[in-house]
Amino acid sequence: MVETSRKPVLDVAILLANDGYASTAVGPIEVFAAAGKMWNEMSGRPVRPRFRVTMVSVDGAPIESAYGLKIQPDASIHDVSHADVVFVSASGPTPSQWIDRHRGVLPWLLDWRRRGAMLAGVCSGVAFLAEAGLLDGRRATTHWGVAEDFRHRYPDVDWRTDLLITEDQGLFCGGGVNASTDLSLYLVERLCGREVAIQCSKALILDMPRLHQSGYAFLPVARSHGDPRVRDVEEYLHANFRDCPPTEDVARQVGMSPRTLVRRFKAATGHLPGEYLQMIRVAAARQLLEDGEPSVQQAGLKVGYEDTAHFRRVFKRHSGLTPSAYRERFRLRQSSG
Repeated sequence: MVETSRKPVLDVAILLANDGYASTAVGPIEVFAAAGKMWNEMSGRPVRPRFRVTMVSVDGAPIESAYGLKIQPDASIHDVSHADVVFVSASGPTPSQWIDRHRGVLPWLLDWRRRGAMLAGVCSGVAFLAEAGLLDGRRATTHWGVAEDFRHRYPDVDWRTDLLITEDQGLFCGGGVNASTDLSLYLVERLCGREVAIQCSKALILDMPRLHQSGYAFLPVARSHGDPRVRDVEEYLHANFRDCPPTEDVARQVGMSPRTLVRRFKAATGHLPGEYLQMIRVAAARQLLEDGEPSVQQAGLKVGYEDTAHFRRVFKRHSGLTPSAYRERFRLRQSSG
């Protein structure tokens, strides 16, 4: 039984590129197609597909991967009439050798950006977003093997190749070839919620992306802004949230006085630095509890709170539930899915 009425089905256009790595297209296709479907089928529940996937090439003609695999797309890029997500798979390692053959992709990406679609690129496919100028001044990642070339070719991009996944205002990037499934699951969680993403990962026997551990980016909880010094502070807090750095230390890291830091941080993010730090910690604690951390006290300690009572108060203020109630609600939801 297929049921699609409860949740909207989102449209994903996956761009196939010549000389690329087929798995960076096929993996995402399978992840998006499985969301709301594969787990439900295996557990005897109504099937609720969450995505409608269309494979496209520049002209609708078959593409040939780096190792000779030919793939027939569903359509050309010009046939796509609606897309909530545009996902660009990897091409060859050197953009100068293939970007001209795919030049029509650049205005197409710019058009979908203007129309509000989320844009994602993985591995060398990130070059399409960079070539279009979409990543200028923004965080991005790519495969470590092409990182140096990309830094020279796209100097205005904030390359963070230590990260496997980055997100910056609706632009998503993934690192190496296998990061395509991580990025796809990240988008499933982003668009459909953690429960659907966990079910999808279990059905496909994939690991969930770890948002708070080294190798993965963590989405800032503040609103978008254009203050690069405050962005440095945000990154510092995300990297050091467990250690509760004093405001004076944070200000010293970015070359500001504490008073200036508080004023600029509040103006840019809408939050005081201490409140922002609490939000990061609560987000990390929620993931620990969702992933089965049995002890509320240990969850608090792992995110930087030695006082369990204080941790409970902060957690409830930002989540609306106590840590125990949050954990119980998630477990019930997960086990019944």
